[in-house]
Formats: sequence, structure tokens, C-alpha cells
Amino acid sequence: MEALRDVDPAQIGAHALLARLGAGGMGQVYLARSPGGRLVAVKVIRDEITGHPEALARFRREAETVRAVRSAYTANLIDASLAAAPYWLATEYVAGPTLGHAVAERGGLPADTCRRLFAALAEGLASVHAYGVTHRDLKPQNVVLGAQGPQLIDFGIARGVGETALTQDGQAPGTPGYSAPEVLLGAEAGAAADVFALGATLAYAATGRPPFGTGVPTTVSYRSVHEPVDVVGVEPGLAGLIEACVAKDPAVRPSLREVIERCGVRDALIDDPVYLGLGALGEAVPVHEMRTQGPGLVGYTPTEAAARVAPGRGRMPRTGVWVAVGVALAVVGAVAVWKLPLGGRGGQQGRSPAAQSPAGQVPAVRSPAAGEGGPGASASKAPAGPPTYIRQTEPNFDDYDPIHRTCARIRAGDGMVDFQTSVPRTMDDPQLKSGKVRIAFRVKNAVPDAPPYYVAVVVKPQHEVDENGRSTTVTDNRQLGFVAKAQDLYEGDEMEWKSLTYPDDFSMRLNGKTVKAPPLSQDPGGWTVVFRHAVSDTEHTTLVCDGFDSGPQKG
Repeated sequence: MEALRDVDPAQIGAHALLARLGAGGMGQVYLARSPGGRLVAVKVIRDEITGHPEALARFRREAETVRAVRSAYTANLIDASLAAAPYWLATEYVAGPTLGHAVAERGGLPADTCRRLFAALAEGLASVHAYGVTHRDLKPQNVVLGAQGPQLIDFGIARGVGETALTQDGQAPGTPGYSAPEVLLGAEAGAAADVFALGATLAYAATGRPPFGTGVPTTVSYRSVHEPVDVVGVEPGLAGLIEACVAKDPAVRPSLREVIERCGVRDALIDDPVYLGLGALGEAVPVHEMRTQGPGLVGYTPTEAAARVAPGRGRMPRTGVWVAVGVALAVVGAVAVWKLPLGGRGGQQGRSPAAQSPAGQVPAVRSPAAGEGGPGASASKAPAGPPTYIRQTEPNFDDYDPIHRTCARIRAGDGMVDFQTSVPRTMDDPQLKSGKVRIAFRVKNAVPDAPPYYVAVVVKPQHEVDENGRSTTVTDNRQLGFVAKAQDLYEGDEMEWKSLTYPDDFSMRLNGKTVKAPPLSQDPGGWTVVFRHAVSDTEHTTLVCDGFDSGPQKG
């Protein structure tokens, strides 16, 4: 996303422009706001090709395709102007990075995440095919990783059954490395060609490498026709499915239904912690005054948005919420979503790599008291009053393993809400290098009329400390840890992140003495981060156990 330039108009149709989202072969794409305040993506065809009949036909086809296809996996058409220049169309804006950008930043994705993404994209393509439309240009850059699941974009060369193919400069439609062999050899692009592109796209997602290597388009296309796809290092079952999808003969490729069945997905993609973490790579929506008199806008500055995310408990204006979320994710670290019960059972079900306990591991934290419940619980047990700083009443067995990224946990029951947490992950994180760690939490979905629900954050080093805050030789640390003041999960706007900084906001009560939190450098290695539901200063229960690695251990 880029700031608008002097040459950009202030408005397209009734839509006020906010920023540049990118550019394609046919035109520029802008982020804009509709008169009613809805965010939309506006694609405007370039002036130099407005007189090209084939380009106009392709643009009109894209508009009609988007208008016709109504799917959970595609952005709906909002508005369009196709009769006279400037030609443009506006669709729903889907916040999130493209798959291409996410993999370029983070590298290949885990096999389980790829399977969930594979199944979701196959379902999306099937919904498009149900309208008699083939996409014909599926690739990582045309998949947006939205909060509710992936979205297929750019239907510029999509076409319906029986329509005449449109090509550019005599080239086959699609993108080298993702175009099916039969299309490259001059045949029509049918549903099987989309399956090939799907397999190639997932090969890239799994490896972080172009599926048929790099080079000039003709070389890459030659490999697509004659050489195997690159799945080196991919888990065998996933590699086999990718290879089936990119079979040279379209007749032997699996159907999209078969792809979904072979993925064997048992839970939602949006509950996948890796997928959720990729959302942090998306860009914050710029907040600035709309231009009212054409070119000349000075773009927004990130520092302006960041100022809206200062730690604390004050209510944030709703207009700044999504900017704050985007900045918070970028600043705080990896985000995980944890399933917490609506009431009666307490506890957590980890959804991040840091929370996946080894098979057979016995949870080492006690179960919540009956009736304690989780966020959104009825006031069957009202808080005894706003807790100040929770105190230790029993040994704390929460312990984060930085090697396996696991932590003890307790299983949650049915009827759940999403509790989001954000902590840094590895010693390479700039926060950990600086010695200042931002930790945040919020409830993902609003719970109407929820009673106060206090959450206290605890940070525990590997070694116990003495009354002066110095590390001892005791590595089996059963102290509660350094604690920040409890905060009401539902205070302020429901989308607001509650943010804390270690060591500044943390201390410990030890033998009647307040001990300030020591620097991370005092005890390098695995640090445990615990989010606790605090009914009172002495009654508190672990909701989520996570952690981070601050550096190589001593000795």
C-alpha cells in the first residue's frame, strides 16, 4: 500500500481515494471509501489502453464476471463505470496480505496449514466454477489471506463457458509457472487448468520457491510442460497431492472435490495459528482527511497511526480501531487465537505452535473452579472486586519450552469465544534484542453486555529470583512470576488491544517485598508468559500459557 501521488485524482465516481493498493497490466488499483464509509478497492483502466478494444473487452468481462459470481471466496462488485472513460470498477476491500507477499516474508508454510489453505482455495474455485466461470490466472499474488479465509481476486482473464478467449500479444492466458501445459500449448483453459494452477500455488506456499523455477517466461513455461514441479522437502502426503494437481495430462488431475477430500481438513483455516499470524503482514488502513480538490494530498504517516495505540485502558475512538489493530500486530509480535469457554469449565485450548503440548503430556495447571467460566460467562461468580496485583497462593507449574515451543495447558469445553494474544516469538525479534517486550490481548469477537472479566499477565523467567530480583540457581521455577496489574477484557472498545511492556509494567511480591522485574539479559533463554483470569488478588486461573526465547542460555 502506498500513499497517493500528485497525479492521482481525489475521487473516482463517488468514492474518495485513500491510497494506492498496487498496479496491474491494465491499470491502477486504489483503496477508497464509499459515500457511506465502506472501504472498497477501485481498479481504474490505464489511459493509454482505453482505446484498445481487446483491453476494454477484457476489463468489461472482469466486471461482469465479478458481478455474476457471488461467493464467500470472492469480493463482491460494489460499483462500476463501463460506458465511457475513465473506466473503473469497485469491489469489496479485503484486508490482508497476498499469499505471495506472506510467503515471501515468512517462507514456506507448515504442511497442516497448507492442507487447510489447499482445501479452502479448492472450495473457492469450485464455487466460481459453479457459475460457469474459470479463473485462468490463479497464483499466489491473486490470493488474499483475509480474516475470514482466502479470497480470489483479479478475474481480468476469467471467462465463462462458451466465451471467446482473449489473449494479449499472442501469448497464452495466465502466468508462467502457474499456467497449465495444455493452455501453454494452445488448448482452451478449462476447470482442470485451474486445478493445475491451484497445485502450483500450493507448491509455492509449501516450499517458498517458484513451482517451476525462475528465469525468462519461455524457460519457466517449458519446465511447466516438460519437467516436474518442485516439491523438495515437502511432507510426502502433501507433495503427492500437489503432484497430482499439476499432472501434465489434464484428464488425470483430481477434481476439486477430490482435492478437498484428500486434504482431510477437520478444523477451520481461520483457527490455524500460522494462518492467523500471516494476517499481521497486512497493512494498516491509512487514516487521513479526504482530499477534496484533486491532486496534492500528503499521505498518512505510520507514526500518526501508532500514536493511537499507546498502552493503557482508555477507550479508543472506533474510527481508529482497525489502524490500531494493524499497528499493534506489527509492533507486538506473533498473534494467536485461543478458544475459551463461555462458562462453567474454564481453561483454554491452544491454537498456536507455542501451545501444542506433546502427545500424552499431562497438564500441570489446576482446572478452574466450578462456575468460574471464561470470557463471556454469565455472572454466576462475579469478581470479588477489581484485582490489583494477583498474588501467589500455590506453585506455578506453567513452563514454556523454547525448543519445542510448547507450554502446559488445560483443555476447554464446548461453547467458546476467541481470545487473542500477541507476544514476540524468537530471539531474532527486534523487541527481544531491545530488551523491551510488548505483550497484548483482546477478545476477538464482541460479547454483548459482558460483565467485567479481569485478565492478569504473568511473565516468568527460567530461574527463580531472590528478594533483590537476582536470579538464583533454582531452574525448576515454581514462583508465580512477575505480574502486571489486571485489566478488564471488555473495558473500552471491544476491538481494543490491552497492551503491556516488560519489564516496565511488571513486578513481584516476594516475602512481603516488592521486587522489580529484571531485564531479559539477566536470564537468557525461555521465558513463560501466562494470561490468567483473576477473580480476586488470590483467586486466579491460567487461561493461556505461551512464551518466547530471549537468547542462548547461560553456561
